[in-house]
Amino acid sequence: MRSDTIKRGVERAPHRALLKALGVTDKDLDKPFIAVVNSFTTAVPGHAHLNQVANAVKTGVTSAGGMPFEFNTIAICDGLAMGHEGMRYSLPSREIIADSIELMVQAHRFDGMILVTNCDKITPGMLMAAARLDIPSVVVTGGPMLSGTYKGRKVGVASMFEAVGEVAAGKMSEEELKMLEDVACPGCGSCNGMFTANTMACVTEALGMSMPGCATPPAVSASRLRIAKESGERVVKLVWKDLKPLEIMTPEAFENAIMIDAALGGSTNTVLHLSAIAGETGVPLSLSLFDELSRKVSHLCNMIPSGPYTMEDLDAAGGIPAVMKELSFFLHLDAVTVSGKTVGENIEDAVVLDANVIRPLTDPVHREGGIAILWGNLAPKGAVVKATAISPKMLVHKGPARVFDSEEEAMKDILNKEIREGDVVVIRYEGPKGGPGMREMLSPTATIAGMGLSESVALITDGRFSGVTRGPCIGHVSPEAAEGGPIAALRNGDIVEIDVPKRKLNVELGDEELRNRLKLWKPREPKLGRSYLARYSQLVQPAHVGAVLGKAKRVGKTKFL
Repeated sequence: MRSDTIKRGVERAPHRALLKALGVTDKDLDKPFIAVVNSFTTAVPGHAHLNQVANAVKTGVTSAGGMPFEFNTIAICDGLAMGHEGMRYSLPSREIIADSIELMVQAHRFDGMILVTNCDKITPGMLMAAARLDIPSVVVTGGPMLSGTYKGRKVGVASMFEAVGEVAAGKMSEEELKMLEDVACPGCGSCNGMFTANTMACVTEALGMSMPGCATPPAVSASRLRIAKESGERVVKLVWKDLKPLEIMTPEAFENAIMIDAALGGSTNTVLHLSAIAGETGVPLSLSLFDELSRKVSHLCNMIPSGPYTMEDLDAAGGIPAVMKELSFFLHLDAVTVSGKTVGENIEDAVVLDANVIRPLTDPVHREGGIAILWGNLAPKGAVVKATAISPKMLVHKGPARVFDSEEEAMKDILNKEIREGDVVVIRYEGPKGGPGMREMLSPTATIAGMGLSESVALITDGRFSGVTRGPCIGHVSPEAAEGGPIAALRNGDIVEIDVPKRKLNVELGDEELRNRLKLWKPREPKLGRSYLARYSQLVQPAHVGAVLGKAKRVGKTKFL
């Protein structure tokens, strides 16, 4: 076992003494040492209950003959960070999470890991660490929040962001806004729809890195604790079996995950995160693969924000095993999972319990899956859109560009009702390097939706869109403006053409005009001082490769670390 490095031999007597200071017994020294990586924090609703989940995990580890050691990593709530400078730190936190886990596990020589997680950047950061470290690992997600109820309808955080636009449009009073605010988020857990956190939980299960049925039970359910306990037991068995993440996260497993994402109509952020995780495994994932598989697999689950169903509905309908059963013709059923069984064995007894929530392949919500990748002279390296969240009348759109160099500039004009039907709102210098941090643009998109413009106004950005976003919102435009991508050359009034069925994103400008404009372009130098973002902007790679960190650049004898 790896942990023998710190507990065997005369020369390790000091190490054993330190371990005994923690209450470790001589008998415990013979057990596998299991890291319980917990992202619990009282600052994030999705993570506020994770101590209870982690306790169940530790019970499972102990009952299976392992020795659990718990440590924490950071967690940022995208909802709380949304719409201000704090959002610049959300995506960069993914790399810190992966790095912090690597540091702790390598320093203390743990034999296996349980990764207790729940929200947008934390789950992919933990999966990146699992791939990098390649020791037996199981992911336990914390589960979704229950829905709130307002005037007889289910509500959640998406309702709140769109309500801001409704107030701005005079469709809702501030008193009604307050009433909605008080009931929209009734307790702990990840937000109730198929947003990024829940998409990543579902994708993790489809990838084979969490136990069957882990993704969908509500945060407050007893089944959540039972799964946590079973996962704790399971990781000890994985240590003895020596089944590691790189044997599970294979090319076939990533294809399974992408197809489940397509069927669920999940968040566009999945493209970033799966690309980053695959990068740690050495599995090549091109944007074209996402598009190919999304064309192949139909959209089966009409989930919030584009549909009526919540995570608790999906759980009651059979959860991810039932979705995988419906898609079994397309999936790699021989892919191995942390359960020790193949995908086919895991879903053998799965049943769809509500065909309204998990539609049959013969009657899908949409013929194609959720994600579409667009290319063109505005996005030579690609751009990403959630096609299933777009009204059919906006799948093809042509309109004048309204260009903004930050989210704040765009929000000002949106709230001042200066955006007109037919406009294409372009928000640039918000990419991984230019933001820096690739902010989510939920505030502009939700406000536009709340104002009733989501079927007449399109948005394009080199930043990202939240999983809460619906409407014709195209993100991840690459190359980004800060790197001199074509989006940097756009001017107000330029005609932008969007054609989702044909996967096109173009501006009606000739190649020579675009080249001439870009020759006049000058890089912007954001004033970042000594912040983490200054280092991040030096190292971060483009969105089309997952916005991962690359090698440090040398300037003379100076190296940015």
